[in-house]
Amino acid sequence: MTLLTRRAPMANAEAATGATRTTRRSRPAIGSQLFLVLLTVAFLSPVAWALLSAFKPANDIIRSPLAFDPSTFTLDNYVAMFQDVPIASGFMNTAIVLVFKGAITVFFAPLAAFAFAKYTFIGKNVIFGAVLISLMLPTIVLIIPLLLEMKELGWVNTYQALILPGAVDAFAIFWMRQVISAVPDELLDAARVDGCSEFGIFWRIVLPVIRPGLAGLAVLTVMNIYNDFVWPVVIASSERMATLQVVLSTLSQNITGNRIGADYATVTGELLAASSIALIPLLVLFIALQRHFINGILAGSVKG
Repeated sequence: MTLLTRRAPMANAEAATGATRTTRRSRPAIGSQLFLVLLTVAFLSPVAWALLSAFKPANDIIRSPLAFDPSTFTLDNYVAMFQDVPIASGFMNTAIVLVFKGAITVFFAPLAAFAFAKYTFIGKNVIFGAVLISLMLPTIVLIIPLLLEMKELGWVNTYQALILPGAVDAFAIFWMRQVISAVPDELLDAARVDGCSEFGIFWRIVLPVIRPGLAGLAVLTVMNIYNDFVWPVVIASSERMATLQVVLSTLSQNITGNRIGADYATVTGELLAASSIALIPLLVLFIALQRHFINGILAGSVKG
């Protein structure tokens, strides 16, 4: 009886201590969540403003940029933008480049990374070092040599020039090597014992294991190709081959050139409409593949 009486205060003290620890842990969690909410609002506010302002009359965007009256909802900016700007051809060219260049990157970068991660050959470290060094070179340094090369091949203003240069990205090879290095060698040896070819090992064993990292690479590749501006604006000088980002960069000139008397408000309204349309595919892609993107980032952080 005495032992039970002694244990009761001890149990109450431990319970109180546990409650105090829970309270202390919850306070930083609440603070972190509040900080993340504020950070989210700060990042999404410009996006929300652009999307809403695209539906405002052009003059209202300049007169009261932060106000939004649902009664003034209009599609005039979008209608005028489609008439003045060749955004449809920009989307088409971007989609073609995205499909072919993205497929090349997602297939050949892991294949090269597989060789660097799981094979031993003469000059392996030297070649991989050269790949890493190419990551340090600014893009502007490579533009002139690439442009001269495309000119010699007769590829200026062609899809080949938009797709092939940079298709097998050095960062993609490096990241995939880190992911593939974590694949156990025993799996590969077991496949060899069963008579599987080396490409069969890559296709049937390695690719299913590195699927999260591959999904993350796919999302990053799509975003990089979709937002690429410097190389397309150099190599695709004709309006017929202009990608979406090039079309957006010349949007104000197209509006003022196609419409007599176009003022600053008109240009701003159509620019917001075009930017909103260009933003939607990336938002949908990221929301749909957010889980795969995060898992891919974590897979790519494995030390090889």
